Amino acid sequence: MLSLIKLPRVFTIHQVPKVFHEDSIISGYRHPRSSATDCILSLFQLTNETLNIWTHFLPTWYFLWKLLTVVLMRDVWSDSFTWPLLVFLMSCCVYPLASSCAHTFSTMSTRARHICFFFDYGALSLYSLGSAITYSAYVIPDKWVNSSFHQYYIPIAVVNTVICTTLACYSRLGLPYIQYNHHIIKRFSECKSPKFGKFLRILAFALPYLFDNIPLFYRLFLCVGDGCTDNDTNALHHTHIALAFLTAFLFATHLPERLAPGSFDYIGQSAWSIWKGFLFDSFQNDLSLYCARLVVIQWILINTGLTLVVRHM
Repeated sequence: MLSLIKLPRVFTIHQVPKVFHEDSIISGYRHPRSSATDCILSLFQLTNETLNIWTHFLPTWYFLWKLLTVVLMRDVWSDSFTWPLLVFLMSCCVYPLASSCAHTFSTMSTRARHICFFFDYGALSLYSLGSAITYSAYVIPDKWVNSSFHQYYIPIAVVNTVICTTLACYSRLGLPYIQYNHHIIKRFSECKSPKFGKFLRILAFALPYLFDNIPLFYRLFLCVGDGCTDNDTNALHHTHIALAFLTAFLFATHLPERLAPGSFDYIGQSAWSIWKGFLFDSFQNDLSLYCARLVVIQWILINTGLTLVVRHM
């Protein structure tokens, strides 16, 4: 049956417009005016996006399974302490699904490419916000609970989500109605200074991550004495941080394809490695937060004798 379906043709970097070029990727490009059908069919042929798309799409179902497990196995409506974990798992479902759709349909047109990645950036920011909400409930050091930082932590994370999504979108097109409009797209930042556009995107992703992890960094590397929440989940958090910084390094350097252009067009390119690292980081974060939740429950029961109540959210 599949042999009767004509798969779309793939192209080299010299056959597609510059807006579709990827750093040090020479071949495996899809047609820059693909139809929606062609985009879906391309999932079943080897292009420079195939593994990238599938490594986004399949983990969505893992996180959806985790979400449904929590919903079905626990009385989530009355157990408010589970709500932050649900928010985090929902964000884990949204961002890989949005990213897989963005990469799948990004070759329909130049405009579609930008719109797709705008949704991708927004989904990543939502994941960052979901992480902040769970950190506020399960990870923040005991000595910071109910502090001014704790009270303003989530509102600042919300502001970061809006600002960083806007900054990432600006890095592609610039300002609406000023640097681009409905009739013509002038890719302001990337067109005039690709490195500046890349820097803005790195900043947009790094800023919320660094802010969200302030409680975790303090807890792991600076906090000493009573109220430092030293428990078995710290080892998981160390792994999570290491994977996050590895992902950032690959995103910034475009390794390994920069060392051998054309050799990693289909397998092993940094875009695929980045998302594999990001998703492994999410798996690790999911595990560490789940364990942290159990530890906090135990702490509440031992120290207060109360039933499950969110710890000063």
